[in-house]
Amino acid sequence: MDCSRKDSGRFSAVYLRLAAAALACGLSLAVGPLAARQSAAGTRSDSGAPEFKRLAGKLAADRAEEVEDPEAMEEQALEILDREALGFLNMAAPDLDMLNQRLAVFVTHEPPIGEGYRAFKLGGEPAVFALLADFGEGGPSAVRVYAGLPGKLALAGRVDHYAQKDFIDDYMELVPVPGPAALFVTVAGRTDDFKTGVFTAWHYDGSRVEQVWASDILEQSSYEANAGGFELDYCAEPDPVDEHTCHQMRHERYAWRGGAWKQAESAP
Repeated sequence: MDCSRKDSGRFSAVYLRLAAAALACGLSLAVGPLAARQSAAGTRSDSGAPEFKRLAGKLAADRAEEVEDPEAMEEQALEILDREALGFLNMAAPDLDMLNQRLAVFVTHEPPIGEGYRAFKLGGEPAVFALLADFGEGGPSAVRVYAGLPGKLALAGRVDHYAQKDFIDDYMELVPVPGPAALFVTVAGRTDDFKTGVFTAWHYDGSRVEQVWASDILEQSSYEANAGGFELDYCAEPDPVDEHTCHQMRHERYAWRGGAWKQAESAP
């Protein structure tokens, strides 16, 4: 039976009996491929969400109490997100918006201050994807990178404070940098009114994720990623007495050129 065919909005008695039987068995007769993907995705997400929320809550609570969070617990939580993300990304026609809707199921706080789970498409051929995981206010953050042939993507790299010992992982944002290379910038620590933060650029070279640039702690910062690269404005000369005063703002632009991350512009 072609369940996706519409015939004047009417269903046959046979279909109705089949639907009733399927519902009685806990099944779903999804109409069309989109509904089928949504149904399968819902089953995957909901099955792992309770355990993930338990782990995420423990990670955030331990960090708040200055208890050293074990790598095994964080990795266990991230592996649940890996399964969810790769289940979507390895579909015939991966839908990033739908994946991010499903990742919202894993949020444990309302409102989700400092917490969020979101996937991004990076550059590269074939395409590379990244997943940002913020485990809540005061909790750790991490990035997972997925790469491979279409339909066969797998975990290919990670950014966290276990893999990169000096990595600042609180209140993190991820900014994909457009272009042919798999590049992204992480922004961490922007929790005050002065938009103070640390910026770090990362490149996936086909086998591993490497840090290609990191800023100092910058105040009064704003940023944008576009076709020209990554643009950053910040206070280069803050007043030592009046924290609201900046004696000089600086504009910088970085771009991927000749296989390397380079500063393309710097001016007050």
